[in-house]
Amino acid sequence: MTEPPEKIRCDACPVMCYIAPGQTGACDRYANEAGRIIRTDPVVLLSQTVESDGRVVPFARDDWQADPFPADARITGIGSGTTYPDYKPAPFIIASQIDGADMVTVVTEAIFSYCGVKVKIDTDRYLGPEGATVRAQGEAIGHVTTAEYGSQMLSLGGVHHLTGGSKPEGRATCAALLALCNGEAVTLTIDAGSEVVVQAGRAPIVDGRPENRMRVGCGSATIGMFADQWRGLVDEVVVVDDHITGVVSEHQAGKVLGWESTGIKILGHRSTPGRYFRVSEPGLGWGGTKLTDPLEILGPWNAKKGAQPGLRLLMVSTTGEEFAYYELDETLTPQPKPLPDTLLPSVRLIDENCEPSLCTVLFMGGAGGSLRAGVTQNPVRLTRAVQARETRLTSGGAECYIWPGGGITFMVDVTRLPEGAFGYVPTPALVAPLEFTLPRADYLALGGHAKAIKTLEELMQTGGEYPTAAHLLPQTEP
Repeated sequence: MTEPPEKIRCDACPVMCYIAPGQTGACDRYANEAGRIIRTDPVVLLSQTVESDGRVVPFARDDWQADPFPADARITGIGSGTTYPDYKPAPFIIASQIDGADMVTVVTEAIFSYCGVKVKIDTDRYLGPEGATVRAQGEAIGHVTTAEYGSQMLSLGGVHHLTGGSKPEGRATCAALLALCNGEAVTLTIDAGSEVVVQAGRAPIVDGRPENRMRVGCGSATIGMFADQWRGLVDEVVVVDDHITGVVSEHQAGKVLGWESTGIKILGHRSTPGRYFRVSEPGLGWGGTKLTDPLEILGPWNAKKGAQPGLRLLMVSTTGEEFAYYELDETLTPQPKPLPDTLLPSVRLIDENCEPSLCTVLFMGGAGGSLRAGVTQNPVRLTRAVQARETRLTSGGAECYIWPGGGITFMVDVTRLPEGAFGYVPTPALVAPLEFTLPRADYLALGGHAKAIKTLEELMQTGGEYPTAAHLLPQTEP
């Protein structure tokens, strides 16, 4: 009777999988190949080439077997593996020369339970109330946060969703974050709001409708930018917006241009002349309001203040997508008319000044805990060096924004990383590449792992093998 194949234990993370020959661990990132633990993905290096017009492009090890790899190749944490919890040096600590200076780059694939993504969705459309729960696969994975100029914002993930709730909630959160960080489309639903399809670098799809552009500005700003385009062509302009609706005859820009009073009345909360709040509830209509008929925000016209038959009125949204032209009849009631050719260029100018609507996904995590011990034997020194900008932190070669204050809390635009840079472990938690680069002398002064420093050439000799003590562990499960 044939003995079952013996398993060996992988110590790359706290799961400590026993892996049979030819199989991978729970993370699919390490495998047992003939009694050796190897990484299943190649380490990714970056090189800036002339052929790519100066763009940074990734190289995998196999690409270098025929030709020498580029002299300016820089190692990333992608595919490097991890040593979490870091009671031993990080997977690769590489010595190199950058612009003639002796440098050290420490790379790892960090495991993050304390992580999430911040999503910026360029649209005025109403997605849901602030603080509303955002769901994926029916599970709560985040919430709507404060809107920004021309964009709606979501905060997704975080330790309470990943590990603080039910198992389905954690799995759904991890799956959504992983897909978003790797540039895939994710369908989200917002309580008391919309369904939105989010994909980094792509236009959002709100309730089945692709968004094309973000607003040029609020209604007041639009008046300020384009008032001189309308002077002499129309008697009144109203720019409809869910935040500030602008009225050119009352607005300071109109007054400077000598605009005459029209006797218009806006049904909203007047802020300053020509600027009105809360003309409508937020929605999917004109300028991010619920309006499908802009005339709903107009009250009776006042003849004593300039209203007269034949007065010409243009109403337009902040993106130029919606517009309508009216003329007052004998009863001072606006009647729809075809848009005069003379006004069409001004409407198109609003459209032209709107930027394309995109989704932006920023991964956010804290590089703390024992991860730092893989870099230095005195972890707090690494935190201080990163905060002081003495150590450069990148993620997959991409620049990171480092938050001030305690710890190493950073954000990175996921579209700036090579494809497939993020992974996961069954905790559930996300895995993201990190690189710490600093002068060699400074690294040694931090208490860095001097004996673990290698050159890139030495790294290429070992290929995918993971430095593990697995062969010293019992070869069968207890």
